[in-house]
Amino acid sequence: MALPGAVRLALLGAASCATNPDRTNAQPSPRAITPPGLLRFETVRSMLEDSKGNYWFGSWSEGVCRFDGEHLTYFTVADGLSDNQIRSIHEDANGVVWFEGGFGVSGFDGAKIVTPTTKDYSARNEWQLRPNALWFKGDGAVGPTEREAQPGVYRFDGTTFTFQAFPVVVAPSAMGAYATTGIAKGQNGRIWFATYAAVFGFDGASFTILDDASLGLDSTTGQLHVRSVYEDQKGRLWIGNNGIGVLLREGTAVRQFTQEQGLGKMGSHGGRTVPLPGDVAAGSPSMHRVFSIGEDATGNLWFGTVESGAWRYDGTSVQHFGAAAGLTTPDVMGIYRDRSGTLWLAGKGVFRWNGASFDRVF
Repeated sequence: MALPGAVRLALLGAASCATNPDRTNAQPSPRAITPPGLLRFETVRSMLEDSKGNYWFGSWSEGVCRFDGEHLTYFTVADGLSDNQIRSIHEDANGVVWFEGGFGVSGFDGAKIVTPTTKDYSARNEWQLRPNALWFKGDGAVGPTEREAQPGVYRFDGTTFTFQAFPVVVAPSAMGAYATTGIAKGQNGRIWFATYAAVFGFDGASFTILDDASLGLDSTTGQLHVRSVYEDQKGRLWIGNNGIGVLLREGTAVRQFTQEQGLGKMGSHGGRTVPLPGDVAAGSPSMHRVFSIGEDATGNLWFGTVESGAWRYDGTSVQHFGAAAGLTTPDVMGIYRDRSGTLWLAGKGVFRWNGASFDRVF
């Protein structure tokens, strides 16, 4: 989930927009960390290790926290954050750490919280890919703001936030369906944008649009309710849904990965109206509500769920990780690889993979 410096994203979802460090065959050695205590956040949904070695943790509704190796420092809207919900965290080439809120975006310049003052709405249909650019969701929590007028995202070039509108004609009543729920960077600079109702891919020249119609989904199969997107090192696209689990796109073919693994069941979202063959029994761990996707240093895919912990796919089989493996949070909202290649999972607490199980660190 590579941009210069320590640019990393943890999506709500999220999967990261930046590419992962190069794949290695050896399990990385975790950096020694002795935190002063557990985070006071109820739920953590985003993470970043910045270029100075600080760890940042974004919460569901309580702001953001920085761990500098000795102290935990908390920031909220009272300190200038645009919102107390932090969906993803980025670092730009100048070392400014940016926080994508449920509403708006704000940053930390090393001394204080800052708010962007320059946003350009004049090139909304003039899409571009630029080296080192960072991408952010629209400013509204669900649906566009009045200034945006339609669903889209912001491209940040280090100076200006330029609004780019999604290439769809959207009725006002359907705008929330195209609220951005995840952003991921793929091969050759391609960017993927997840929304509830569709995934948009932009390669610098044209768009790929994956929606219910193009995928052949309807109320009998279960419909898109996308919460995460990730392109792995092999160029495969993984789409995490709240309701129908994971879809896998290889080339132009799309498969219902969760259903193939027998790990789906009727979900509370995503348009599912009837159980499908292979649905797991009620009360069993399932992979139907996937909110985060990531990849470890050895190329395994990880899927974070609501209610069912995490799942790892090694290319052959899928394995569940829960409390017995040290992952005591049932909800895994963020998956992140730090600068050393160590895997972190976040939810009700922050956990680090030690090669065999998870240790709660924060």
